[in-house]
Amino acid sequence: MHVVVNAAMSVDGKLSSRRREQIAISGPDDFDRVDQLRADSDAVMVGVGTILADDPSLTVDDADRRAARADRGKPENPARVVADSRIRTPPDATVLDGRAQTYLLVSEAAPPDFIEEMEDAGAYVIAAGQDQVDLTTTLAKLEGDGIDQLMVEGGGELIFGLLEEALVDELFVYIGSKVIGGRDAPTLADGDGFIEDFPEPELAGVERVDDGVVLHWQF
Repeated sequence: MHVVVNAAMSVDGKLSSRRREQIAISGPDDFDRVDQLRADSDAVMVGVGTILADDPSLTVDDADRRAARADRGKPENPARVVADSRIRTPPDATVLDGRAQTYLLVSEAAPPDFIEEMEDAGAYVIAAGQDQVDLTTTLAKLEGDGIDQLMVEGGGELIFGLLEEALVDELFVYIGSKVIGGRDAPTLADGDGFIEDFPEPELAGVERVDDGVVLHWQF
């Protein structure tokens, strides 16, 4: 599986404010770039915090791109994947609207009634990991289900977990002309952080987009 992480952050490296509410960091040209990345992917993944904060659809916006996917024999929209160790996904989340296959990744501690509720809402549930989602195992299961390119859109804890397990192949970061600040505001890689063996990707590209810049790294 090829894992591509994409995120937008402020000049000071924040994904959002300390309230963890959606903030517009990029602009229309970058939105279009992200839509193309989605269209090129077999699935789009987020953590449950993103579901609770933004309630995203994770679908392809552009009708021509959806049509092009259909012409290639693919579903109009990529599958959607939610990592939810704390079983917080609401059954009325937009990712469960039936517009695309939705996978819910949970730990083995998830109660059976929650799993049943999510399956009734249309999700395909994959359980792995004792208390937290085992990302290596669940991504391997997704690959076995035909997902060859996985796009990850955050949040910071999920991105850190993927980096910690050396599962990331490419990283795109849009840096917008905005300062957010706050010691409690989410960053690109939250979680426990590294104290040694720091990942060192290779810078592969720099492009000015809208009022910011897109940096592209490869691992």
